[in-house]
Amino acid sequence: MRKPIIAGNWKLNKLVNGAMELIDDLKPRISGAENVEVVVCPPFTALYAVNMSVGDSNIMLGAQDCYWQDSGAFTGEVSVPMLQDIGCKYVIIGHSERRQYFGETDETVNKKIKAVLQKGLNPIMCVGESSEQRKSGITDDVIVSQVKKGMEGLNAQDAVAVVIAYEPIWAIGTGETCDAGEADRICGLIRSTVAARFGQATADAIRIQYGGSVTPDTADDLMSRSNIDGALVGGASLVAEKFARIVNFKR
Repeated sequence: MRKPIIAGNWKLNKLVNGAMELIDDLKPRISGAENVEVVVCPPFTALYAVNMSVGDSNIMLGAQDCYWQDSGAFTGEVSVPMLQDIGCKYVIIGHSERRQYFGETDETVNKKIKAVLQKGLNPIMCVGESSEQRKSGITDDVIVSQVKKGMEGLNAQDAVAVVIAYEPIWAIGTGETCDAGEADRICGLIRSTVAARFGQATADAIRIQYGGSVTPDTADDLMSRSNIDGALVGGASLVAEKFARIVNFKR
């Protein structure tokens, strides 16, 4: 049985004090959520403070990106050992905003995933199509290609540790949410792609999230679908009441 995983991507939001206040507000609201993994992914500057605020609660810490080298002359980058040192358990890799604005490619996604896995952390690998790609009828081809290239060179044991997040680009930050049935279909396509490469047992074990304007109003329907094992939440994760409602989804 796959354990659902709800992750909050705070993006470029929250100074240190605001981040700590959000965690303090969130903790009592989700303290009873025992059958779901909860992850928050603050900006780099707030990671240490949030880790201190999280304490021994049921909230795990994640980062929004990393670099694939452990150290060296890479000004402005943050390595996986640095994230591990600060308490991170998860790292978001390949978010569409990284691809769109900062030159992320399937090849760099693959390098980062390998670096994260090598240090024993869990990558959350984002895949998703643009509005133009969906209108052109190539959504499935885009998703399959991103999954294959992102996981190239992994073995089955590595693959199980990867969380895959389906985030249609056209639904991120737009208020539009992919129909739950269609989201489930794409997540099923991702699972079958994993099965073809790593075997059915791996595909049955891997967790696949949906992301893209997830709200308390859409969470229950999305989480009731057989191939959707969680949510990667953007704006709603910045409001404790909203994020807690998603964490405490009803099936």
